[in-house]
Amino acid sequence: MARLSGTKIEPTIEAMAINKNELPKLRTVVQFIKPHHMSREWRTVLWFTIDQPVPPNASNAQRYQIANVNALPWSYTLSSVPTMLKDASDTLLSKTYTVPETASVPFPSLPITFPNLALYLQAVLDNSRRQNESNPHHKLAKMVELCYANDNATNGIDEPDKPTGVSGLFKKVIGKGSKKGRKNGGGNEETYDRVTPFLPDEWG
Repeated sequence: MARLSGTKIEPTIEAMAINKNELPKLRTVVQFIKPHHMSREWRTVLWFTIDQPVPPNASNAQRYQIANVNALPWSYTLSSVPTMLKDASDTLLSKTYTVPETASVPFPSLPITFPNLALYLQAVLDNSRRQNESNPHHKLAKMVELCYANDNATNGIDEPDKPTGVSGLFKKVIGKGSKKGRKNGGGNEETYDRVTPFLPDEWG
């Protein structure tokens, strides 16, 4: 993903028409899933939608608050939810994490290039690792430790207060990019480059 500098996620014309006054924001759900009960390997699936405001009179509106990492975003109520994702409940074969918006890692604006999306995903993981274990936002870090324990042992899980590169889980998902690609990234990249102190040799 980090090497696909010419590829980007863009909103549809209809989405742009709805969000006339501001750029659409990307919502991300991370899912770790096993193909079957006998499998020992987890696979990573990333689900993307455009952020949609929750109507004030919506039933159970609190469930869809931005900080809730255990519920799918409101936008998933506007169409059929993929069977594999179901209601985002955790099972023996599936673990999900709805990425929240925080002061340090806001939702990215669309369009967004794949290298910038890679930076965003790594910033999300690093932010999760920095949280106290009792904080719901720490769930993603716990999922990585549980589902990718072997990768963590091989690649190392950095301490929350130490600089981190594209390690473990997301090395497989997003790959590595180049310094040149980062310099041409734009606003989103500048945001997440400040959030996550990437090591130079990870991008060399």
